[in-house]
Amino acid sequence: MAFSELLDQVGSLGRFQGLQTVALVVPIMWITTHSLVDNFSGAVPSHRCWAPLLDNSTAQASAPAALGPQALLAVSIPLGPNHGPHQCRRFRHPQWQLLDPNATATNWSEAAMEPCVDGWVYDRSIFTSTIVDEWNLVCDSQALKPMAQSIFLAGVLVGASMFGRASDRFGRRLVLTWSYFDVAVWGTATAFAPTFPVYCLFRFLVAVGSAGVMMNTAVLLMEWTSEQARTLAMTCNALGYSFGMVLLAAVAYGLRDWTLLQLALSVPFFLFFVYSWWLAESARWLLITGRLEKGLRELRRVAAINGKRAVRDTLTKEVLLSALQEELRVSQAPTGLATLLRTPGLGLRTCASTLCWFAFGFTFYGLALDLQALDSNIFLFQVLLGVLDMPAKIGFLMLLRCLGRRPMQAASLVLAGLCILANMLVPHEMRYLHSALALVGLECIGVAFICITIYTGELFPTVLRMTAVGLGQVGARGGAILGPLVRLLGVHHPTLPLLVYGAVPLLSGLTALLLPETQGLPLPDTIQDVQNQAVKKATPHAREHPVLKSTRF
Repeated sequence: MAFSELLDQVGSLGRFQGLQTVALVVPIMWITTHSLVDNFSGAVPSHRCWAPLLDNSTAQASAPAALGPQALLAVSIPLGPNHGPHQCRRFRHPQWQLLDPNATATNWSEAAMEPCVDGWVYDRSIFTSTIVDEWNLVCDSQALKPMAQSIFLAGVLVGASMFGRASDRFGRRLVLTWSYFDVAVWGTATAFAPTFPVYCLFRFLVAVGSAGVMMNTAVLLMEWTSEQARTLAMTCNALGYSFGMVLLAAVAYGLRDWTLLQLALSVPFFLFFVYSWWLAESARWLLITGRLEKGLRELRRVAAINGKRAVRDTLTKEVLLSALQEELRVSQAPTGLATLLRTPGLGLRTCASTLCWFAFGFTFYGLALDLQALDSNIFLFQVLLGVLDMPAKIGFLMLLRCLGRRPMQAASLVLAGLCILANMLVPHEMRYLHSALALVGLECIGVAFICITIYTGELFPTVLRMTAVGLGQVGARGGAILGPLVRLLGVHHPTLPLLVYGAVPLLSGLTALLLPETQGLPLPDTIQDVQNQAVKKATPHAREHPVLKSTRF
C-alpha cells in the first residue's frame, strides 16, 4: 500500500485540509505584500532641487514682492526633459532674464547650473514618507533603489537554497515556524532602520524568511493532499498571492508613511508564528526519516479531525511500514544535478524548463516592482493586478486540461513578450492602452509561472523531481535579481528595458515548444519511465506492444 492510499484512508480532502489551507494561505497573502511593498514604500515622489528663493524665508524676503511662486520657480530651476522643473539641476544664481517674454531656451541653457547641493524638495501629496525621500534615492543615487530590490530578491534565492535542505532535515513545520518568526522580527526592525545600508540588510533577512514561508507552505499543502486534490490545494495557494496583491494596495492606501506600512505588514507574522506550533508536521516526511511514532500520532490526529475515528484505531506501525516501502524504493535511485544534466532525454528538458523559470522571475519582478512606470495610479493598478489574476489563474487551469501543457506554456510566455514589446510603440499620451498592455503582459507571466510549476513536476521522474524544481527556483530567483537592474538601461534609451523584458519571455516561449507534452501521462517515478515515454511517443502505432510500464502498486 502506497502512502497516498494511506492518506486517502485518514482523509485527503476533509476538514483538516480545509483548516490547514486557511492557516497556511493567509500568511501567503501577507508574504506577498513584502515582495511588492517597494511599489509603495519605495515610490518616487515628484521632486526638485532645494532653492533659496523658493524654500528659504530670508531669501524670499529679498525677492521682488510682485513675483509669484511660478516666476520664482522659473528663475531658480531650469526646465527638465519632460518640460517641467528639472529634478536634479538648479541655477547657481537666479536667472532674472528668463522673466522676459522674449526669452528663449538659449537664455537659460547656457546659464551656469549645478546639482542639488542643498538637497531636494519632495511632493508629499500622495505619500507622506518613502525610503526615497528618507535617504534621497534620486538623481545620482537613483540606482540604489533597484539595487535594494535586487538585494531583497537575492535574499529569497539564499533562503530557497537554505530551506530546501533544512526542511528535509528538521521538518517542514519547524522551518515554517522559524520563517514566520524571521519575517516578524526583521520586518519590524526594517521600519526602524537608521540608514539605507541597514535597511537593505534587514530587507535581505526578511527575504530569507519569506523563501522559507513560500516553499514550506507549498510542500505542506502538497504532502497532506492526494493527487486528485493537489491541483485544488495549489490553486488555493496561488490565489493567496493574488489576494495578497489586493491586500497590499488596501493597506498602502490607508498608510502613506513607509514606516507605518512596514510595521502593518510585519506584525501579523507574530500571530502566524504563535499558531504555527499547532500545525501538523508532514506525516510523509516523518515516516521517511524514521520518526514512526510521531508520524503515527499526526495521522491519527488528522483522522480524528476528518471524522475517520474507525480508521484512527486501526493505524499501527505495521501499516505505516507497509505504506513506506514504495517511498524507500524510489528514494534509493541515483539523484543529483549531474544526473539531471547528463542523462539522455533529460538534458533538453532541464535547460528548456529552467529558461522558462528564468523568464518568469526576470520579467515579472522587473515590471511588477516598478508600477510607477506602468501607470500613474499605482493603487488602482495594484488592485487590478490582483483582481484580474484570480480569474486568469482559474481560467488557465481549465484551459490546461483542454489544450495541454506545452501549448499553454509557450502561448503564455509568447503573449507576455508580445504585449511588452507592443508597449514600446504606444505613445505615453495613450495611458490607458499602455496600462492595459502592461496588465495583460503581467497576467500572462503569472499564468506562465503556474504552468511551469505543474509542467516541471510532470517532466521529471520522482527521483529527480525536487532537484529539477530546485534548479528552476534558482533560475527564477536569479532572473528576479537581474530584473530590476535592467531598468538602469533606461538611462541610455527609455525603450531599452521594455525591449529586454519582452524579448526574454518571447524567446523562452519558443524554446518551450521543444519540450514534450505530458498531459494524460502518469507521473514518471524513475529515469527509465521517462525514456519509455519517449519511446512510446516515437512509436505511436505500436499499441499491441506497450512500452510504458506502471510503477504503481
